[in-house]
Amino acid sequence: MPTYDYECQTCGHQFEAKQSMKDPHLTDCPQQDCAGPVKRKIGAGAGFIFKGTGFYITDYRSDSYKAAKKKDSESSSASASTSTTASTSSTPSAPPAKTSTAA
Repeated sequence: MPTYDYECQTCGHQFEAKQSMKDPHLTDCPQQDCAGPVKRKIGAGAGFIFKGTGFYITDYRSDSYKAAKKKDSESSSASASTSTTASTSSTPSAPPAKTSTAA
């Protein structure tokens, strides 16, 4: 339920009220000695409130995007494992020895 800010036009008292969007606006000040009219103030609102561990852009991707991403990750992991086995199977060669020419 949204919270609305009100201000009394007579005494200046400001207060908040939780109301449904369908409820009518409040009209009277809640202070005991004041029965002046109140006006609902315009507020920025809360906007989005994210709760929990987090929100990621990939949470709501389409099925076609997920399938393409899975295919891409499988092909990249397969090529990475092939290059890793190729580099470990060959023996490293020693650098060529330098020969000095004395004159």
